[in-house]
Amino acid sequence: MSELTASARAAQPSYVVLPRDNPNTTVFGFLCSHFARIGEEVWRRRILDGKVHWQDGMLITLQTPYRPTARVYYYREVVAETKIPFREKILCRNEHMMLVFKPHFLPVTPSGNYVNECLVHRLRLATGIDTISPAHRLDRETAGVILMSLNPETRHQYHQLFLNGGIRKDYEAIARLTPELMALHGDGQSLPQRWTVKNRMQPADPSFLMQVVPGEANSHSEIALLMVKDGRGLFELSPITGRTHQLRVHMQSLGMPLENDRFYPSLQPQSADDFNAPLKLVAKRLRFTDPVTGEKLDVGCDGFAGEFS
Repeated sequence: MSELTASARAAQPSYVVLPRDNPNTTVFGFLCSHFARIGEEVWRRRILDGKVHWQDGMLITLQTPYRPTARVYYYREVVAETKIPFREKILCRNEHMMLVFKPHFLPVTPSGNYVNECLVHRLRLATGIDTISPAHRLDRETAGVILMSLNPETRHQYHQLFLNGGIRKDYEAIARLTPELMALHGDGQSLPQRWTVKNRMQPADPSFLMQVVPGEANSHSEIALLMVKDGRGLFELSPITGRTHQLRVHMQSLGMPLENDRFYPSLQPQSADDFNAPLKLVAKRLRFTDPVTGEKLDVGCDGFAGEFS
């Protein structure tokens, strides 16, 4: 069962850059129109409570004139924030980066119903380093190793690792086998079996989901079945490209959606997290050469092999 805390405000501010061309004459008017889902009364209360300010800390009022290209800072709030009962762990670090184990259910950055219950905020509190920022994505539902940048001056070098294919990512997952695979590998023989999956992915409806569509491939994963037990398979997955939900969609395309996946093959009704049934997907290993120090790194975490022993 999920545990809720009282109304929460983000410890770190978010910001929005005011567009150069905009019809609003006040910052308040822009915020109301730009974040229409939040509502005018919420923005009015935030401004009156001193929760909206310029980059230098000067408070914004209801009458503050619009300033094109300026940054406006504000604090995300939620009525109730879910507490995640699992802990992160720093695996290794230097002055420029750290590799961290992120548990299932914990978002990397503030999103949705989470403002302070996120990996970045926890790490900033634990280390006192306010410049911690993720170098890549990892879904809230997925556990595993994630690379965090510490130094804004070298951050772009770690981002480039992912853009240029300079980092190797390996995942582990569990899925129920198709009847054909179970008949072929039910005794655990003839393993591993490997697949190269390439297809075209694009947003579905709703837009946070992805789907496979006809056309030139824009996604690529290498997948191997390693172990079999009681109709379930242990898989190693290596994403060559980095599309949203790529591994989850690629496993579904093989007829084996991941165990406890609430998005695929069909979106499940929204409900509280079941902490006893995490998505069976873990980012098990990252391998790369540190672009700043030149050190070769190969860092991993526990996977699911214990469930097949």
